Amino acid sequence: MNTNNKNKLPSRESEIRSKGERPKVWTPPSQLDAPPAPNGFKHRWVRAESVGQMDQKNVSARLREGWEFVRADEYPEMEWPSIDTGRYEGVIAVGGLMLARIPNEIVEQRKAYFAKQTQDKDDAIANDPMKDQHPSMPISKERSSRVTFGGKKT
Repeated sequence: MNTNNKNKLPSRESEIRSKGERPKVWTPPSQLDAPPAPNGFKHRWVRAESVGQMDQKNVSARLREGWEFVRADEYPEMEWPSIDTGRYEGVIAVGGLMLARIPNEIVEQRKAYFAKQTQDKDDAIANDPMKDQHPSMPISKERSSRVTFGGKKT
């Protein structure tokens, strides 16, 4: 029997993880993994292609909204899939989507704008029938909805 240290198996203690360490759980990789956005910014995937054709209308609309495309060379610590040629060379992209970022201030302004649009439309719907109501038949402003599943069989 060889008692040489070179042929020794590792001890069981070296194979056991520490008590504070959680077991690693395998999960399938996401196709849309992205680098973390810098402080004060949000990242979002923007459609750049549809059915193999460049969606220039969508791309230019996002640029006008304040989005800017994220380049792979901004994150040298990892290799990100990017566009190889053309106008958007070096931009992080996956399957017809390009990664874009926008400042948080613009995100909040955009949320407020659309919340106001929604509220204005809600108010218009709620107030429009009021001009046609007659005192003898008032229109109620109460609105509600409910969802039910199934029903009684007859």
